[in-house]
Amino acid sequence: MSDETQFEEFLKFQRGIIDEFRANAGKVGGMFEGSTLCLLTTRGARTGRPRTQPLGLMQIDGQDLVVASAAGAPTHPAWYHNIRKNAVVTVEAGARTYRAIASIPPREERDRLFSEIAAQQPGYGEYQAKTDRIIPVVALHPIDLDPDRVKHLGDELVELHGWLRGELTDLRRRIDDVVEGRADDIAPQAEGGNPLAELRSHCLDFCHALNVHHTGEDIGAFPVLRERFPALEPVLEKFAEEHKVVAELQNRIKELVEDFTPDQDDPVRLREEVADLANRLEAHFDDEERQLVTALNAMGPAPVRG
Repeated sequence: MSDETQFEEFLKFQRGIIDEFRANAGKVGGMFEGSTLCLLTTRGARTGRPRTQPLGLMQIDGQDLVVASAAGAPTHPAWYHNIRKNAVVTVEAGARTYRAIASIPPREERDRLFSEIAAQQPGYGEYQAKTDRIIPVVALHPIDLDPDRVKHLGDELVELHGWLRGELTDLRRRIDDVVEGRADDIAPQAEGGNPLAELRSHCLDFCHALNVHHTGEDIGAFPVLRERFPALEPVLEKFAEEHKVVAELQNRIKELVEDFTPDQDDPVRLREEVADLANRLEAHFDDEERQLVTALNAMGPAPVRG
């Protein structure tokens, strides 16, 4: 039998399993009778077309998992390459269908999970013994999370962006008050308070907070996201470059505010620089929230702040 014929026979066998699964609310007979299966639909890494395959579904500590064993073949299965390109998948488990984001656990966590999986299903251990590659474990995180759940990391990012947006709005108001001579309209100052000094202090505080946020993303969140969601690599590189541009703009604004004298300096440049920062940040925050919140929420709850 030729390789092409064998492949056609395999596809026919797989389609039969899929049809039986869907016709019987996830129950399949024959060699898979008694096994817990799911149907995983991914998008082809090259074609972008939907691809569905039956897989064994494992659950450890309430987390749905699938294993890229390919029966111990020397190369990873196609669906694994697909999730590295596009991590959003559809899972059919029994009578339940849900969208999920597929993450790749780091090596230490993978080893722990695979050990537990092999203890429950020794066949996976046999597959690993057949191949030199490290068989991946993939976690499936539902996208439509329970609205009553605890706050997750993505939710915390949105909250932090909201706070930074508010601080930037306040900074722009303070600049308008100082350059237009509306010092008396500013919120009550401490006795002897200087509106320009207050502006400089607020500018430094805002720039410091923004720098801490972006540095935390660059050295904390982004490396973890790269490891767990390889498909995010291009957008993470884009965000890291945007952080550099924002940092340069921040430095220019700090210099302008530090040296600014309303009677001598043209307020137009200061306002334009801050408006440029505001526009860049708004676009950056919107893009981060659109691209990263789901992945961050999939990573777990936000830490409890004391």
